[in-house]
Amino acid sequence: MDRWIWNFPTLMPKVYTPKQVLSKFKKLGFVEDRQSGSHKILIHPETKSRAVIPFHIKELPRGTFAAILRESKITKKEFEKI
Repeated sequence: MDRWIWNFPTLMPKVYTPKQVLSKFKKLGFVEDRQSGSHKILIHPETKSRAVIPFHIKELPRGTFAAILRESKITKKEFEKI
């Protein structure tokens, strides 16, 4: 039982804020295309991949973050490497 308590932080996936996600996507080569309300839309000039990042919440829910990565065709390892 104690083993799970001590390993709990390593088992939880990292949570990102929209600012952190935007910064990392820009480092990966994405550029801001436009903003629609509280959502920033990024495009990668070479691959034409798109990412829509909502800016109306403090932290991105895990499912939303996974959907952003899936839509932009970026792996989690590529994202965390930056």
